[in-house]
Order: sequence, then C-alpha cells, then structure tokens
Amino acid sequence: MSIMGKIKRLLSRSSGDSYNNQLEDNVAVRVEHVSMEFKISKDKIDTLKEYVIRTLKRNKKEKEKIRILNDISFEVHKGDKLGILGFNGAGKSTLLKILAGIYEPTYGKITINGKVAPLLELSAGFDKNYTGKNNIYLNGAFLSMDKDFLDEKFDEIVEFSELGDFINYPVKNYSSGMRAKLGFSIATLIEPDILIVDEILSVGDIKFRKKSSEKINELMAEGVTVLLVSHSINQIRKICNKCIWIESGRIVMEGPSDEVCDAYVANAEGGSNKKKRRRK
Repeated sequence: MSIMGKIKRLLSRSSGDSYNNQLEDNVAVRVEHVSMEFKISKDKIDTLKEYVIRTLKRNKKEKEKIRILNDISFEVHKGDKLGILGFNGAGKSTLLKILAGIYEPTYGKITINGKVAPLLELSAGFDKNYTGKNNIYLNGAFLSMDKDFLDEKFDEIVEFSELGDFINYPVKNYSSGMRAKLGFSIATLIEPDILIVDEILSVGDIKFRKKSSEKINELMAEGVTVLLVSHSINQIRKICNKCIWIESGRIVMEGPSDEVCDAYVANAEGGSNKKKRRRK
C-alpha cells in the first residue's frame, strides 16, 4: 500500500473512532439482552414446624423459576424521555428496579452513564422503627449520598417534606403520604442525570402534589434523561418523546411516543371488545 493510501486509511479509522465515541458519549442507558428470573417455591408451607420437618425429610419441592423479563435490549440517549408501557405483570417495574440497581439481572448487561434518582417505592428503604431523621441518613446512604452532604442538606429535606417536628418520630407512626413525602424529598435532593419514575409523579396531599410535580418538571426542563412507567397514556404522550411497549417480559414495539401509544391503545381496546363478545 502506498504512503498516501496508509494516511487515508488512518484518517478514515480516526474519523470512525471519533464518530463512535460521540455516539457512545450520547448514551445515558444501555440495556443489552437482559433477562430476570425469580425462584418461586411450589410448596404451600404454612408453619415453621412444617418447614423444618420437610427440610429434615428433604421432601421439599424444588423452586420453580419464573422469567419476568426475557431478552430485553434498548438504548436511551441523553435528554430522552422514555415511556414504558405494558399491562399489569408485564415486567415494567422489575425493569426499573434493575436500572435503579435494586435488582441484579439474571442475564445480560446494564450500562448507566450518570447519576440516577430512582423515584420508585419511595419508602421501601426505610426502617420503620427509626425516626425520620435517622431514615434520611439510611435512605441517603442507599442513594450513595455521604454524611457530610446529608448534614448540609438536612434542613432543606425537612422543609421540603413538610414534616416539621414529625422528623423526630419513628416512621412506623407516619401515614403512607408522610413516608412518600420524606422519600421524595431525599430522592430528588441530588441533581440527577437520569430520573427513574414508577407511577409516582404526584405524592402526598394536594399541596405537596403540586410541589412534587413542579420539582419533577423543573428537573425535566434541565434536560434530565427520564424513564417513566405510567398507566396514564395522556401522561406518557405529554412527557415522553420515545416509548417501549413490554408484554410478557418482551419488547413488542419501540419508537416515537405517539406511534407506540396508538398501537398500545388499539391493542387494549381490541382485547376489551373480544371479552365483551365472549360475555354475550
């Protein structure tokens, strides 16, 4: 090969590598062939005594594997607002918990580029016997916040949560709305690159709902990448530019939000009409 040929080849390779790097830098979330299995016991054991006896006799049935997600792959680019649609039991919430780091996938690979704020089961990480104050540090540690940062932001969390003196009471004495307020105030404290939301765009009472919605809208306006599970098609259409539709643990369609929403609604209406005809 001539010298000029070698130079052209090197320039071409350099240009290609630069382009690939730009594409890689633009990816916020990459999901590659992810599957998730849970082991479910086939035995119906009602007492500890029965459990011990069956264990000693070694006549417990083997656990059954149930696959909730099956070979899921997709990418979310930075700044995208991705809606995730599917009927109950499709695997939507399981997928979000994997992305939030709560579950480890059985198979496949997850790549996350940026800080994540998971707005899932907001009070799931609380210890009900601890005070609200103690749970701020417990939940904050779960979200990778260090003590100095939480010390600095403590008053801000309490003020936003509107809990006042209740922050010194055990969480077991809180209402579900109070726990959700505290969880939301902690989770949105960081400036996330990626927001993972599961059906909780509005939490607490009317006043707090308005404040929490404004907070999320503020994050979205700043270009945060969003992954949103919602049964509200109007909400998905309003917020998201892209969608994936999951059914029985698989992606059956992905693309622009309106196109996927239209297909999903048509499918749901078709299934409803079939049920009506069977009843007749």
